[in-house]
Amino acid sequence: MNELLDWLRSDTAGLLLLAGAGIALLLFLIIKVKLEPFIALVGTGVLVALVGGISVEALVGSATKSSDALIEKGFAGILGHITVIIGLGTVLGAILERSGGAEVLLGRLVKIFGEKGTPLAMGITGFVLGIPVFFDIGIFVLAPLVYVAAIRGGKSLALYALPLLAGLSVTQAFLPPHPGPVAAAGLFHVDLGWIILMGLICGIPAWFASGILWGTWIGKRVMVHVPEDRIIEEADTARGHEPSIGLVLLAIGLPMILILGGTFGNIFAPAGAFRDTLQFFGNPAIALTVAVLLAMWLLGIRRGMTAAELSEITGSSLRPVGMILLVVGAGAFFGAVLSATGVGKAVADTLSQAGLPIILSAFVISAGMRIAQGSATVAIVTTGGILAPSLASGYSQPQLALIVVAISSGSIIASHVNDGGFWIISKYFNMSVKDTLKTWTVLETVLSIVGFGMAALLYTFVR
Repeated sequence: MNELLDWLRSDTAGLLLLAGAGIALLLFLIIKVKLEPFIALVGTGVLVALVGGISVEALVGSATKSSDALIEKGFAGILGHITVIIGLGTVLGAILERSGGAEVLLGRLVKIFGEKGTPLAMGITGFVLGIPVFFDIGIFVLAPLVYVAAIRGGKSLALYALPLLAGLSVTQAFLPPHPGPVAAAGLFHVDLGWIILMGLICGIPAWFASGILWGTWIGKRVMVHVPEDRIIEEADTARGHEPSIGLVLLAIGLPMILILGGTFGNIFAPAGAFRDTLQFFGNPAIALTVAVLLAMWLLGIRRGMTAAELSEITGSSLRPVGMILLVVGAGAFFGAVLSATGVGKAVADTLSQAGLPIILSAFVISAGMRIAQGSATVAIVTTGGILAPSLASGYSQPQLALIVVAISSGSIIASHVNDGGFWIISKYFNMSVKDTLKTWTVLETVLSIVGFGMAALLYTFVR
C-alpha cells in the first residue's frame, strides 16, 4: 500500500492517474449521483489531497491558524477577485434589465444584424468589449443581454451565450492588456505591437470557428432555459419610456473605459497623482461601483424609480449569487489541490524534454499545464519560464510573437472541472455539468486548436 501511495505521489504516471481518477470521481458524483457540485468538489478535493500526500496541516491548518491552509487559499484565491465584481456586475445588469436598457441595446443589435444574426452580434460584442476587461467582468456585465436575447428569440440560452463567451475568451488569451500575453511578452522580450498583430491574425479565425460556427451549431441542439431567478421584468414605468442607446452604452462602457485607462495609465503614465487617479478608478471594483451608482441615477432615480425599487432590484438580483460563489470557490480549491500535488510540474517537466519543434512544444506544454491545473494564466507564465532560456537569441520579433500565441492557445484548451471559469459559465448560464462540457469545453478546445493552427502556419513563413 505504501509503495502504491509513493508511486502516486512521486511518479509522473502516478500523478496523472491520481488527477484523472479525481476528475472521474467528481464527474461521477455530479452527473450520475446528482450530488450538489459544491459538495462534490470539496469532498473530492480533500480526498485527492490526502491521497496525494498533502499533510493535514497544509490542507486545513491548525486549531490556531488556518489562513495558510490550502482549503482557505484555494477558495480565497478566486473569490477575493470575483466576489465584489460578481455582485456589482449583477446589480448593474439588473438595473439595465429593469430600466429597459438591455432591450434597447438588443433591439439596436437586431436592427443592424437581423434576428438570425443576433448570435453573431453577441460574438462581436464579446470580442470588442473583451479587449479592455477581464473575462469574468464581461460575463457579469453582458449576461443580461444574453438573457433578453434568449427570451425574445424563444431559443436556447446557449445559442446566444457561446458566441459572446468566445469573443471574451479569445481577447483574454491572445491580446494585451490581459495578463497572460503581457507576461509572456515580457519573458520573451517581444514588443506588444507584434503580440497584438499576431494575436488578431490568429485570434479572429479562432473566434469565428469556435464561437460562430461551433457555438451556433451546438447552441441549436442543447436547449438551455433562462433561469427564473435571473429574469428581471422591465418596469411598467419604463415601457414606452426606455433610455436612449447613448445612456445604455455609457452604463456598459464606463467600467470598460475606466479599467482600460487604469491598465494603460500604469504602463505609460509617469508616476504621480494622474497615474494614481487612473489606477484607482481603473480597479475593477471601483470602476463597477462608479458604473452602478451612475446607472442607479441615470437609469433609475432620474427616470422615476424610487429608492425602495432600487433596493428591491439589488436584493433580488443578488440572491442567486451565493451558490455561484460557493461552486466557483470550490472549483478553484479543486484546481489548487491538483496543482499542490505536483501534477502540473510533472507534466511540464516531461513535455519540455520531449524534443518537439519549439512552436509545438510551446503549445503542448501550455496545454498540458492547463489541463492539469486549470488556470490559463499559470499555464502561460509557467510555459514561458520553461522556454525563455532557449529563446534568448536567434528568433525574430514576429516569430516570438507567434510562439506567444501558441502558448496562449494551449492555455485555454479543454476548460473543465478544475477551472473556476467552467463553474462560472455553468452556473451563470444555467447549464448542467454535462451540457457545459458539451458546449463550453469543446468551444475552448476549438478556439485553442484553430488559434495554434494559425500560429503554426504563419510560423513557417515569417523570419
